[in-house]
Amino acid sequence: MGTIKVHEFTTVDGVIGAPMWTVGYGFTEGMNSALRAITGSSTAILLGRTTYEMFYPAWSKRTVEEDPGAPFFNETPKYVVSGTLESAPWNNSTILGGYDPEMIRTFKDGIDGGIYVSGSGTLVRALLADGLVDELHLLVYPVALGTGPRLFPEGAPQTPLKLLDSKAMENGVLHVTYGPATG
Repeated sequence: MGTIKVHEFTTVDGVIGAPMWTVGYGFTEGMNSALRAITGSSTAILLGRTTYEMFYPAWSKRTVEEDPGAPFFNETPKYVVSGTLESAPWNNSTILGGYDPEMIRTFKDGIDGGIYVSGSGTLVRALLADGLVDELHLLVYPVALGTGPRLFPEGAPQTPLKLLDSKAMENGVLHVTYGPATG
């Protein structure tokens, strides 16, 4: 059975949309190591439609010389949750159909290893609400934006989590890992 591992860049006030605000902090070796650990234990990528449509042109032509993460994104099987996308031309991509928690449970049961999810805010919110996220990796940047799409928006259901790990990075970013709260 697969393990869903979500990775999000977020601000201290929970904004996850269009993380251009991350640029000024650089990308440290500690952050690189954290993401390598997540992707290195993953055998599949699960994406929502919008993130797939952003990642495909950004990653599909990137080489390992340009970014060491390129082979993972280009060679790993990718599964897209979308009820509207008609084709997924990026190498090793499959459209799963519209979001359905039972479909995701069946998908999870058929995967050996980690299932990496990045971005995909709508999908991640649904996965969290349905208790399908096994590891929530947040890279929390020391900035509050005040506005923007949030991982847990106003009115979202209460989501109890258990702290699995935390580590401060060289640039003030905090890598916090949560899992589902038990009992």
